[in-house]
Amino acid sequence: MSRLWRLWKILFVFSRYRLDDLLPLHHLPLSLRVLLWLAPWRLSPVPARLTRGERLRLALEALGPIFIKFGQILSTRPDLIPDDIVLELKRLQDRVPPFPEDQAIALIEAQLGKSVHELFDNFSSTPLASASIAQVHTARLPNGKDVVVKVVRPGIEKTIERDLQLLETMARLAVAYSAEARRLKPMEVVEDYRHTIYGELNLQIEASNATQLRRNFLDSGLLYVPEVYWEYTRSKVMTSERIYGVPVANIDELRAQGTNMKLLAERGVEIFFTQVFRDSFFHADMHPGNIFVSRENPQNPQYIGIDCGIVGSLTEEDQHYLAMNLLAFFNRDYYQVAQLHVDSGWVPATTKVHELAAAIRAVLEPIFEKPLAEISFGQVLIQLFSTARRFNMEVQPQLVLLQKTLLNIEGLGRQLYPQLDLWSTAKPYLERWMRDRFGPKAAFQELKRQLPSWIEKAPKMPALLHGALTRINHMDENQQSLQREIVALRQALEEQSRQKRQQNLAMLVSASGLFTWWQAYALGIPDSIGLSILGFGILWFLIKG
Repeated sequence: MSRLWRLWKILFVFSRYRLDDLLPLHHLPLSLRVLLWLAPWRLSPVPARLTRGERLRLALEALGPIFIKFGQILSTRPDLIPDDIVLELKRLQDRVPPFPEDQAIALIEAQLGKSVHELFDNFSSTPLASASIAQVHTARLPNGKDVVVKVVRPGIEKTIERDLQLLETMARLAVAYSAEARRLKPMEVVEDYRHTIYGELNLQIEASNATQLRRNFLDSGLLYVPEVYWEYTRSKVMTSERIYGVPVANIDELRAQGTNMKLLAERGVEIFFTQVFRDSFFHADMHPGNIFVSRENPQNPQYIGIDCGIVGSLTEEDQHYLAMNLLAFFNRDYYQVAQLHVDSGWVPATTKVHELAAAIRAVLEPIFEKPLAEISFGQVLIQLFSTARRFNMEVQPQLVLLQKTLLNIEGLGRQLYPQLDLWSTAKPYLERWMRDRFGPKAAFQELKRQLPSWIEKAPKMPALLHGALTRINHMDENQQSLQREIVALRQALEEQSRQKRQQNLAMLVSASGLFTWWQAYALGIPDSIGLSILGFGILWFLIKG
């Protein structure tokens, strides 16, 4: 019943901002279309002077922090969402009132096993910052170190799970009744959100990410990552070094202290490519709120990165194909780009390379007619992956994170230094990486590394070959039995999916019926009409649910 009530509230907000005109209603079953047509929100005009993006943003803000964070993730998917909506969703702010200080202190003490007076010489009960998942307090350790203590919001897990289940229900309905929605892969978007937000709930994951990133750049002047104090860190509490840098978005203060803005912008690009290609471990939430600049030595500026809850990594194969793709499309070798997509397995092996190459050429050629300094690296990737998706490219979560991070870094770099030529900064790095990784010296080193293993396995090769051939014969014998089992399993899954769709639809109809009755009552429509609609919805829920 709580899910039904929450769904009713969502329908109320959708009606207030007339988001029904964003929905592909012609794909819904006739019975549900009739119910939605009868809904009193049809009597409400679309809010004047508000675009569809503004209406969606306001609705998400009204629905609370979980929907706000979902909207923020959608804003990083310009390959799926129209540009006007993406721009508006980027304005979503994850700011919520702090939870009471006694709850924060109780959670810290329960997690760390001591009172805050024993743990810290000084602890500020007033939060430094507060967001939907956690809030941050300042403190001082007994050794005199200034720290920040991040505390997960109490009870947030239940709220997240409830809203995630509703998002999944809406995504399933969209997939079931809309071909356009299926193209946007809403279930994968929701699953990506689930993975992201649950990763942020465990602060030990964030702490381990920060520790790894700090280790990778420990002796570097490019990036500083605050130290994590593991003795004061648990799954719901994280304590780390407090930093005092200049927020990277504060351009005026950076200029006032004499920061070398050109070098700062170029170093942002260098940090990104170092993380992706040298370390295969990159900070995937590099928006301006998580980046500061050290106040020391502004002519030789150093970045400071915080909030490492979201990170990405690439396999060696992904690194190789990504680097080759970047080099190929900046050389306008579109056939090579298409062939790399097939070789990497990003698109099906049956893809016609010349057709994919022609589609990529049609999209990218107009972009490359611009001067290199005006070309958006991130937009090139978006256009490339969007085109490949028409050829059944599967969503690659690691590439989505990479694309999002590159867009953030590129946008930040050009805010700092509008003349930033991203390609001139990146190309030498990519060429050097390809040479170091795949040149003759690298091949010789790999041969040296693998040789002992090959020598050890050589005497076993005849037996291994015989065993492989025997297993192939057994696979042929069992193939027919396996096929029958697959058919039976597919039929069972289809029946289960059909029943689940009916249940989801029944719940939505019931919520719509309740909402319609409430609106009918508020507008003075005769009770007999409102109650008839409500009764129809409840009856459907009882039968189908």
